[in-house]
Amino acid sequence: MKINDIIIASLVSPKEKIWGQLLRLESQGVTVRGVRLEAFDDFLRQVSKQEETAVGLETVFFPMHRVERIALDEPSGPIPSLAERFHSRAGITIHEYLGIQVSRA
Repeated sequence: MKINDIIIASLVSPKEKIWGQLLRLESQGVTVRGVRLEAFDDFLRQVSKQEETAVGLETVFFPMHRVERIALDEPSGPIPSLAERFHSRAGITIHEYLGIQVSRA
């Protein structure tokens, strides 16, 4: 994984999942700009309808003792990734929404 990848971080104590942009990954912990997974559909609805945001992205540091795992947001067979769902509904990619330059390597 590299900086600016779109990820899903699974956390413990309390148990939660965060979807968003990986900002920093180091031995002390992980910094993510994202939204709780259970709020993703509300966030997506707001963006796609260009509503005022009540559910916004937060930049949060999680200490490593809370991190259970970090997975890339990837499609699984016919099931699209959350980033693909975002693109389909919002009409722009999550990278465009966040203002991230994506290198084509």
